[in-house]
Amino acid sequence: MATIFSRIISGEIPCYKIAEDDRFFAFLDINPMTKGHTLVIPKIEEDYIFNLDDETLADMMLLSKRIATAIQKSVSCVRVGVAVIGLEVPHAHIHLIPINKESDMNFKDPKLKLTPEEMNQIASKIRENLV
Repeated sequence: MATIFSRIISGEIPCYKIAEDDRFFAFLDINPMTKGHTLVIPKIEEDYIFNLDDETLADMMLLSKRIATAIQKSVSCVRVGVAVIGLEVPHAHIHLIPINKESDMNFKDPKLKLTPEEMNQIASKIRENLV
């Protein structure tokens, strides 16, 4: 059965897309910790990020770096934190989370509730700053 992320990639489930190429897909987390919280995923269904081949993992990190740069230009933050937890969805993914302090990355904290308009604005701004 396809993961929820594979269903997002296929367009079966809508998302706020940030970037896509033939191997990767990036979109805003619908339960963000902070504004601009983005997920970067490979298009192949692999549960554990460290089961990815070296080239795929390296390229995924390089794409994450480009997106993190765009996020930092788009939302107010000191840095973009990176987290790989991988238990909530059985599909390898990287969290890119705009942060101003370490506690902004506490996954136990309540998530933001943003309107579709806010999500569209954030996604659009990040895409504009993606080079």
